[in-house]
Amino acid sequence: MERRTIGAEALSVGAVGLGCMPMSWAYSSSQQNGESSLRTVHAALDRGTTLLDTADMYGPFTNELLVGRVLKERRRDAFVTTKCGLLVGEQHIVANGRPGYVKRACDASLRRLQTDVIDLYQLHRADPEVPVEETWGAMAELVTAGKVRSLGLCAFQKGTQRFRRRAGSGDERDRTRRGVRMHEATIRQLARVQQVFPVSSVEAELSVWSPEALESLVPWCESRGIGFLAAMPLGNGFLTGTLTPGQGFEPDDVRARHPRFTAEMMAANQPIVAGLRRVAARHGATPAQVALAWVLAQGRHVVPVPGAKKEQWAVENAGAVALRLSAQDLAEIAALPPVQGSWD
Repeated sequence: MERRTIGAEALSVGAVGLGCMPMSWAYSSSQQNGESSLRTVHAALDRGTTLLDTADMYGPFTNELLVGRVLKERRRDAFVTTKCGLLVGEQHIVANGRPGYVKRACDASLRRLQTDVIDLYQLHRADPEVPVEETWGAMAELVTAGKVRSLGLCAFQKGTQRFRRRAGSGDERDRTRRGVRMHEATIRQLARVQQVFPVSSVEAELSVWSPEALESLVPWCESRGIGFLAAMPLGNGFLTGTLTPGQGFEPDDVRARHPRFTAEMMAANQPIVAGLRRVAARHGATPAQVALAWVLAQGRHVVPVPGAKKEQWAVENAGAVALRLSAQDLAEIAALPPVQGSWD
């Protein structure tokens, strides 16, 4: 597989990564199978997909344990990235950026991942009660200690979850933002932490139906030699063309509560999938591969990280690297109708 580099350290990874979250978190768990997930990760590694993206909160903890079983056998084949900064409670997800907690979280992740070093350690969310420089400084100490090779920051502008500042504080506030406003806030945050220790990557949503990061965040990263990890490049599965309006989702699937996944909105957004199908037909590809090729075309510093639970999807996603979209293809995708439906 083609390789791409992340950050000033020129960290080399396969051009398409593997988001491991769906194997343990956010999507239906009724048919999850540990052995099946292991086969999916091995299949991705076999095809040159080196970047394995996980987090301590996925499960929580079970996703890192799963990835750890693979790393125990194939550490040299993988570039592992995990995250800290969020705690899963019964009702809310709580940010915690206290330096002591960050260091303990890293040690716990190392144990679960069965490795002595994390290739990329990402701050999942900044804690509004802790200056981000303090959190980042603690993460930088992990690099100095040899437990982490590089640091990254996540920026997700959309969603339906609400975050508390701290458990028991009684102060609940919506931590989400929309589009460019969130990206501009992230850029200000990035500029602050860059003064403490270099940022190697930023992970944020980017896809055909969520292109907002292209307005400021993606070019900002490119101009500073920072890698961009494109989260949800397949639009939570919608851009694969395998979902049908009104099909329904199980209660533990985030799409069951997602405004863009109502039967009405899925029907309204079918022209986007139809457009991807037209481009795919010209190349003998799938809509998912076209969607990933579009992300890859947004810059040499961009690495899409599609989630996959099944081996066939991991193989298909890896195949997108060979697809080269023409100027006509890109123009046709740019002319697709805007997405319908909000994210909150």
